[in-house]
Amino acid sequence: MPSKAPYTVVFGYGSLIFKPPPNVISQVPGFLKGYVRRFSQKSHDHRGTPENPGRVVTLIHKEDWDHFSASDAFPDEDVVWGIAYTINPLYESEVRDYLDYREKDGYTLETLDVYTIEDGIEKVVVRNAYCYVGRPHNPSFVGSEPLSDLADRIWRSVGPSGRNKGYLYQLAESVRKLAPASFDSHLFALEDRVRELDDKNSNETRVQ
Repeated sequence: MPSKAPYTVVFGYGSLIFKPPPNVISQVPGFLKGYVRRFSQKSHDHRGTPENPGRVVTLIHKEDWDHFSASDAFPDEDVVWGIAYTINPLYESEVRDYLDYREKDGYTLETLDVYTIEDGIEKVVVRNAYCYVGRPHNPSFVGSEPLSDLADRIWRSVGPSGRNKGYLYQLAESVRKLAPASFDSHLFALEDRVRELDDKNSNETRVQ
């Protein structure tokens, strides 16, 4: 039987995968259906600056994303892998405050079901988990950008939490490790583009 989240279960699909919230008592990998994960959120406070915002992932309803996906190379993806964290109920309020601050740049808290695959069959593993979702009306949402433009911005951007490309690389590696079926073609294609920029600029530096 799936958990019904009697107390706070938070689903992480971005930096929460490799930088979990505090006071976690258990965790389980899983995926969402009907959403896409895209680097469509400006980061003014972590991986960029107000003058030169980076890009971080947000979770977007598939039907919303279809309105912005003219430049998206992967229009049919609607499964997002991540981790469902069960929070110690003694610290629920503190963790909620921590996450509200951490995800303050344009995210909305929603509840959704988390799935897993057992013996080749999809099943709900957590019902009504909390998740921070970037809705298209939020001021930091930028919609769909060509992969090459997105890669260039991520490669160049730096913020208080470090280089934007470091966030991308950590996320891609973490998603690969979640489960045998865990995959995100958009994320992995973007990672390849940014690593190509690493190689290109490294070669140019050596030539100089």
